[in-house]
Amino acid sequence: MKPPPRRAKAKKIVDIDLQEAIDVDQAQACHVPNADTFHAWISACIAAENLSCAVVTVRLVDVPEMTDLNHTYRHKTGPTNVLSFPCDLPQEISQDFLGDIIICAPVVAREAAEQNKNPAAHWCHMVVHGILHLLGYDHEDDAQAQTMEQKEREILAGLGFDDPYREESLSQAAIS
Repeated sequence: MKPPPRRAKAKKIVDIDLQEAIDVDQAQACHVPNADTFHAWISACIAAENLSCAVVTVRLVDVPEMTDLNHTYRHKTGPTNVLSFPCDLPQEISQDFLGDIIICAPVVAREAAEQNKNPAAHWCHMVVHGILHLLGYDHEDDAQAQTMEQKEREILAGLGFDDPYREESLSQAAIS
């Protein structure tokens, strides 16, 4: 008698629209990951939330575009590293589109250098952070921040990266 056929694991489906609004030289100088790397990182976020599929737009921008977006949507001066724009579709529309994350390549590269972080680790952290915002996580208060940061740590550890908050925590402890 033959054994019963194995059930295939349900595959997590992630569709990414990667928009590079920066030139090739700037992308190289900023250590921008390739599309497969973005896919792996976002897939890890989706798996951590037990979602079966997701559609995400990732837009890589320069400082002027991010400055404009940060001013328009957050009323802040200057660029930031990542912005998230969750999709808010009506319930009757069945769609797996999570939203858009906008990442400022020069800011991410500068932060990694200033903080003595591995560029890939910092890029991954920004992607995970942005995706978690799309999934409803936030850091408006201490409790929310602790929850979101713990989720970031778990996902990043699963991808082989160190705790991005470790040095900050040690520095803050020394100041207290």
